[in-house]
Amino acid sequence: MLRIAALGCLFLVVSALNVQAQTYAIKGEKVYTMNGSVLTNAVVLVRDGKIAEVGPANRVRIPSGVEVTEAKVVTPGFIDARSVVGLAGALNIQGNDQDQLERSTPFQPELRAFDAYNARETLIEWIRELGVTTLHTGHGPGAIASGQTMIVKTTGDTINEALVDSVTMVAFTLGTSVSGNYSSIGSRSRTVAMLRAEFIKAQAYNKKLQDGKEDESKLPTRDLRMEIMSKVLNKEVKALITAQKITEILAALRLQEEFGFDLVLDGAAESYLVLDEIKAAGVPVFIHPTMVRTGGETQNASWETAGKLHQAGIPFAFTAGFEGYVPKTRVVHYEAAIAVANGLPYEAGLNALTLGSAKLLGIDNRVGSLERGKDADIVLFDGDPFEYLTHTVGVMINGQWVSKNVR
Repeated sequence: MLRIAALGCLFLVVSALNVQAQTYAIKGEKVYTMNGSVLTNAVVLVRDGKIAEVGPANRVRIPSGVEVTEAKVVTPGFIDARSVVGLAGALNIQGNDQDQLERSTPFQPELRAFDAYNARETLIEWIRELGVTTLHTGHGPGAIASGQTMIVKTTGDTINEALVDSVTMVAFTLGTSVSGNYSSIGSRSRTVAMLRAEFIKAQAYNKKLQDGKEDESKLPTRDLRMEIMSKVLNKEVKALITAQKITEILAALRLQEEFGFDLVLDGAAESYLVLDEIKAAGVPVFIHPTMVRTGGETQNASWETAGKLHQAGIPFAFTAGFEGYVPKTRVVHYEAAIAVANGLPYEAGLNALTLGSAKLLGIDNRVGSLERGKDADIVLFDGDPFEYLTHTVGVMINGQWVSKNVR
């Protein structure tokens, strides 16, 4: 009898330890859930990698023995809506850590981002410690079709551990940057014509696939390029078109109208000049980094673009973008901070980094807000996240602490 009692006590102790090991409590003087009003003096309770409860401290019961971490400000993990991190690395060495753009030919939509992603890249750790927990990353701008993009968490040692979505969009580019990378391409109209021709080929491929359902002899020879282009036409995968100037933005909208694919404008430095056209098309924008170097295609980029997109009711998200120099990325919430200082409402800025971005990427069922059942991706700050002197003091991904460094 005593032995049975002793075993029962041991079971209770082990069970209590398991609960403590898998449960965390985060207290915030201010908690931005992004799913309602801002909470003050609140608690986020995490259990088994998910958010279990969020609410005022006097309403959330913290189990005995559970680790409690405190911070001035708590937010959902930030989402970088357009990046090349993981394909591009910190060393900036061609043939080593620069796989974001294949220069052998300007049209390669079949290239898969997850075939080149390095989960242990130094840049991933760097942005993770600053609060970026989810990346929409992959092949960069600069080719008519540079390849596919994907969504990952900024954790894990392998792509399998990090992966959220393997094929999210296909990255296209219109504009003079393409001709700068490929000598066979000259004018803007040439770039648009080449892309239109590929969509026409994809329509023909699609027709053969449909005919082949009734008669297998009519099935086309397998073509990896046309397979992914067919998925774009069928709205299984979105087209992410980098278009900075009015000329390219309007060309992208015309292509979308002609072929009917789902379009996301990327960069869109001059989007504030064609707000009516973008809104009429129902197209969201992954905005250029606010502090992008203004030259060439981004000569007319503005700090006020995000505010104007918001005012016009056009969905948008912030990006760290792509830079042609080390380290190939920016810090996404620093870019948002400049927009907030130039006409964008504060919470609209936070929304574009979290729930708004998650919705545009189709992952808002998992991330983007602090709600029960969602992934416990949480960032802690010692002050206002949009103030440069504020530090990130804790980052949790999937309910596990990945950083408690002060950054």
